[in-house]
Amino acid sequence: MLTLINKIIKRIKRKKTDHIGNKKFIHDKKMYVEMNTRSSFAYNKEYEAKYIHEWNEEAASIGNYFWQDLWAAKLIHENKPATHYDIGSRVDGFIGHLASFMDDIVLIDIRPLKSDIPGVSFFQDDATNLGNIKDESVESISALCSLEHFGLGRYGDPIDPEACFNAMRSIVRVLKKGGHAYIAVPVGWEHLEFNAHRIFFASTVIESLRPLVLKEFSVASNTEIEYNVDIHKYDNDKNNKGEIFGLFHMIKN
Repeated sequence: MLTLINKIIKRIKRKKTDHIGNKKFIHDKKMYVEMNTRSSFAYNKEYEAKYIHEWNEEAASIGNYFWQDLWAAKLIHENKPATHYDIGSRVDGFIGHLASFMDDIVLIDIRPLKSDIPGVSFFQDDATNLGNIKDESVESISALCSLEHFGLGRYGDPIDPEACFNAMRSIVRVLKKGGHAYIAVPVGWEHLEFNAHRIFFASTVIESLRPLVLKEFSVASNTEIEYNVDIHKYDNDKNNKGEIFGLFHMIKN
């Protein structure tokens, strides 16, 4: 019943916003027509593209993916690896950050990538075993909000309950001594939300990446970064729906 009431309230608010936006659009169009003196930029109904909501919105929606990508990119910039490997992170966010200051990025994803990106080498592969990468050959590697999806079929990968843990073991295998790993996954009360993702205890991730040593555990939560958080802080959070990201900076000693 409460859900239905909330939907009705939301619909009423939307209609009110649409009405205000339409009135503003008509007013703004009339003013523009009266003020414009450039014939090439004259109003033409044929090319009208009507937007009525943006005037009342924030300049940007800054969520946890933004903070996660920024967190890892800044650390990689500080460490300055010659080559960086990434497993399934956001191309239009994190990889874009890296490509602004690196010219040797290797991106691995089970899905195809048709676009060519300067400085980015891509190969389509199942990253659970990283079979194309030699032992202890990688100085810098990341997986930002990708491992939690492995083995659930959501992205066309084969069903495998152990896929994410196999991928973590593969990251440990390919990382050279002194190398850095940057991992982000949802953290909270540990459970599966099939087929969306897994939510991990932070301690599970740390244990699964041994013998890598934890250098930093921070959290992207409520559109900010909490730095150097106790690893058990979110263990009892059962309702975050995968929206709290644990940020793990690990080193192979």
